[in-house]
Amino acid sequence: MAIRNPSRAHRWAFVALLVGNLALAGGPFLVRHAGVGPISAGFWRVTLAIPFLWLIARLLKQPVHIPRRPVTIAIALAALFFAADLAAWHAGIVLTKLGNATLFGNISSFIFAAWGLWLARRWPSRVQAVALILAAVGCAALMWGSAELSAAHLRGDLLSALAGLLYTGYLILVERTRGTVAPMPLLFLASLFAAIFLLPAALAAGEQLIPADWSALFALALCSQVAGQGLLVYALGHLPPLVVGVAMLTQPALSAMLGFLYYDEAFTLLDWSGAAAIVIALILVRLRSETDPRLRTAPQATI
Repeated sequence: MAIRNPSRAHRWAFVALLVGNLALAGGPFLVRHAGVGPISAGFWRVTLAIPFLWLIARLLKQPVHIPRRPVTIAIALAALFFAADLAAWHAGIVLTKLGNATLFGNISSFIFAAWGLWLARRWPSRVQAVALILAAVGCAALMWGSAELSAAHLRGDLLSALAGLLYTGYLILVERTRGTVAPMPLLFLASLFAAIFLLPAALAAGEQLIPADWSALFALALCSQVAGQGLLVYALGHLPPLVVGVAMLTQPALSAMLGFLYYDEAFTLLDWSGAAAIVIALILVRLRSETDPRLRTAPQATI
């Protein structure tokens, strides 16, 4: 799909990235209220989103079709990474504290940002290094009050960290195929393949598959998969991995804010400082991507 005004699309992609992260930040809360097992929640997240993604693709004139075999294989592999990520992360969410799950699940942000720098064949500049350090410090500050390392949470912590690694593989494969497939057909196919992978996994785990109340699952599908992943996949086609990686660290800040607004969780001066550090890091890396031609646009697909 041709872009008539690349700079304008670039600006809209950044807005889409931020809004997508806002939608994704509520995922852990919805998983805990899904009324089904963690793998089953992942299955319904992608399955319930499929008809909406198909409709949006039609409205945007991005017809869903099966691309050539190497691209289809890449999308299926991305879906496998995503399905495994959902299974691991959702299981981690119910086995550890939400702060721990958010913290360890977001290691993909740093790995994806590092991959973007490797792709550009360069070490981070001073501005980029400061941005990454600020993002890490801000994330640690946000999690200081809620994250708690203990033997009781070890299994959930490890599953969340594994999910972060798997999510990195998903992001890399999606970013590599975005130059070949439009965002909505890509996400439709990835969701379809992920549903095929997750259903037998949920059945094999013996989880409850049918909920008593569907509201949380529909909210999870619409917020996390349709809005969150849809906007993220769109942004991956226009923004470099470094910007995407740092922007994804806004999710811990948004999760903490949701806890403050809806669950009366304390939002301390340290939390505000952490959120501010992440915002400053995002501004720095965004400005750097605008002035560095090697980081201004995402690389083209090589599949």
